[in-house]
Amino acid sequence: MQLTDSQRWMFICVLAVAGGLVYLLQPILSPFMVAALLAYMFDPLADRLEDKGMSRTGAVIIVFGLISALVMVLLLLLLPKLGHQIQVMVKTIPAVITLVETKVVPWMEVNLGISLASFDWQSVRQILSGNWQQTGNVLKDVMNSIGQSGMAVAAWLANLVLIPVVMFYLLRDWDVMIDKISHLLPRNVEPKVSLWASECDEVLGAFVKGQLLVMTALGAIYAIGLWLVGLDLALLVGMIAGLASIVPYMGFIIGIVAAIIAAMLQFNDPTILAWVGLVFIIGQMLEGMVLTPLLVGDRIGLHPVAVIFAIMAGGQLFGFVGILIALPVAAVIMVLLRHLHDGYQRSSLYGEAKTAEDPPGSAASVTDSRKDLAGD
Repeated sequence: MQLTDSQRWMFICVLAVAGGLVYLLQPILSPFMVAALLAYMFDPLADRLEDKGMSRTGAVIIVFGLISALVMVLLLLLLPKLGHQIQVMVKTIPAVITLVETKVVPWMEVNLGISLASFDWQSVRQILSGNWQQTGNVLKDVMNSIGQSGMAVAAWLANLVLIPVVMFYLLRDWDVMIDKISHLLPRNVEPKVSLWASECDEVLGAFVKGQLLVMTALGAIYAIGLWLVGLDLALLVGMIAGLASIVPYMGFIIGIVAAIIAAMLQFNDPTILAWVGLVFIIGQMLEGMVLTPLLVGDRIGLHPVAVIFAIMAGGQLFGFVGILIALPVAAVIMVLLRHLHDGYQRSSLYGEAKTAEDPPGSAASVTDSRKDLAGD
């Protein structure tokens, strides 16, 4: 792809203006970015309904109705139970501190040679206890401050209402917007940019769409399995493990550690750990053999380290908006680096280019290599 000087400056100016606008407008961009992410995720479903003969508006209305019904069901079913489990978790924190102090620390001192004798566990316990006693007062203070900050509450509610509205219009006009953007590109670069955009969509599709579905499925599997075991904090631990599964194996590690601690405090029976471990082993087997092949497939996703770095860098630079755009930007950078790598390997910087008559791996190429080795 060859760019003229004027085209290079045009792209540089567009990127600079876009970055400046994101930085300046980040306080108001959050609902638009959330709506755009949701529209991107559910556009394939609307396309399938449209392919079956429905109008685009009708397909979007059905998708929107399904999403709204699902959100309402989740709020009605999960929020009360999740709130109760959070209260149970808060009450068990002193027991966790005692368990760490009496069991974990002595084991670390004996087996790892780490001494924590100088650590003041009593102070930690007193600080936490004092904060729990003040929880009611803190909540009252927060509610009073919210009541006094009417504009902040109004802005928050406006953003919350704005998300579904913006999502509806973006989802309805998504294909039209993509087509118009494609027609705005210079004709000599449009095929290459379209190819890059397709590869970026492949990466995002593999991660954002596929991985989010895997996270949701794993959270449900862990929660149901721990509920069958009888763990009181099954829903909370399952949700935490599912969310942490955004990075492979992190959900498994965090979830099984939290489940083991909760099970030991609730049952005080080491045999229950076998059942907890079985739940997470089954979850990992289903992820590797069923969920990932079915929902993600062979598409190339983002490396776990790239995911962590992108999210942290985006949050540092642009706050919550940066977190939302981190993965799309990381996908674009990954595709550009892949093409840059391919171009580098074909360049003279990497080594002497092979001739068309003697491609790599051909008989002549192999013979020449053997001659060079024999000469050495």
